[in-house]
Amino acid sequence: MTSAVTTDKSARPGYGQLLRTPGALNFVLTGFAARQPFAMLTVSIVLLVQHTTGSFGSAGIVAAVTGVSMALCAPQMGKLVDRLGQSRVLVPVVLAHAAFVGAVTALALLGAPLWALALAAVPAGATVPQVGPMVRSRWAAKLEGSPLLQTAAAFESVTDEFTFVVGPVLATFLCTAVHPSAGLVTEATLTIAGGLLFAAQRGTQPKPVARAANGEKHASALSFTGLRVLIAAFIGIGAVFGGMLVSIAAFSEEIGNPGANGLLYGIFAGGNMIAGIAMGAITWKIGPRRRLLLGYVGLTAAASVLWAVQSAVLLGALGLIVGLCIAPALITGFTMVGQLVPAGARTEAFTWLTGSIAFGQAIAVTLAGRLSDAHGSSYGFLVPAAATVLALATLLVLRGKLAPKAPSRIVNSSTPAAVKAVRNAVDERGMGHRVPVTVD
Repeated sequence: MTSAVTTDKSARPGYGQLLRTPGALNFVLTGFAARQPFAMLTVSIVLLVQHTTGSFGSAGIVAAVTGVSMALCAPQMGKLVDRLGQSRVLVPVVLAHAAFVGAVTALALLGAPLWALALAAVPAGATVPQVGPMVRSRWAAKLEGSPLLQTAAAFESVTDEFTFVVGPVLATFLCTAVHPSAGLVTEATLTIAGGLLFAAQRGTQPKPVARAANGEKHASALSFTGLRVLIAAFIGIGAVFGGMLVSIAAFSEEIGNPGANGLLYGIFAGGNMIAGIAMGAITWKIGPRRRLLLGYVGLTAAASVLWAVQSAVLLGALGLIVGLCIAPALITGFTMVGQLVPAGARTEAFTWLTGSIAFGQAIAVTLAGRLSDAHGSSYGFLVPAAATVLALATLLVLRGKLAPKAPSRIVNSSTPAAVKAVRNAVDERGMGHRVPVTVD
């Protein structure tokens, strides 16, 4: 694995210190270019299919199939990455994804039936390049045991959200002002260019770990209970993204201003980005589990009143608040992976979380699309409200599963050596990974 960077633990973590990590700028810049198409995919599919079929419900089904396919296949891609290395997996994946997106585009323009579009959407979603988890794995390898891990998680959230500010606006502009297919064509082109540039950064990728130290295969990341709890939380976050995406588009159609779609969604994503920047600049005194719960309470409260908004100005303001509430939960969840999952399964773990967002988004796009078609956008906004309530209830009931695993065994705990070992274990766990302690 890439060697961990040595940092001054007395220094306050910050973005400047983070970006001075050796080799970081290369994979940060190319990673940003490679993940940009991800933010364009769902919006471009919805706008193209809605244009060719006249139905948000049909558009939502195709987008949902894409998202579910990605959610199911992303962890398998993560496993391959952990075993074979990022570049070996990414190069064929980006080429395949561009080809399958091209097929979806062609079928939509030819007026193919819904079942054909949905069928073509399966491989398009399955081959979505998991660049975000790959970047996070590089940070985790570089910053093993460093206080900069929280800063890196915040930075990645900001980067993700910046793409979700730019991506939907760009896709909406291309689909409405250039051609309905222009969004997907651009997505496929950027996937190839950005993906190949990122894959070329071989020096900073974690080395593949095919087997554990005892010669056995690594356990799946899904076998760790804490990750399964985080998955439930991230499905709720994905439902907010998906419900907002379709419901904002439907709301813009209802007020006779379709171009407002990109702006309103951009404000929502911008709130997430602003909160993400703040998260990385704060030195937290409360633990990650409590931060996650507090962030999710705020997200649930904000999402629960979206359905009542009738004004574009008010929707923009409330969308900003919802975005501000997403970042604390999202960033903290990604940070907790280091505490809950061993290094050899982290790429897979990150893909489970990003896949969960995509799954939640897919389900929400489908439900919100059907509700918006039948009853209007207000009913579509009920989807993120219900999803966050259910996810919050799951977090509250299973919050004990999010605690890092306790040290395996402590003997003669009254001795100075044992006290020191316990203190070191607590310190190490606070840095983001688990250290078993045994004192004879």
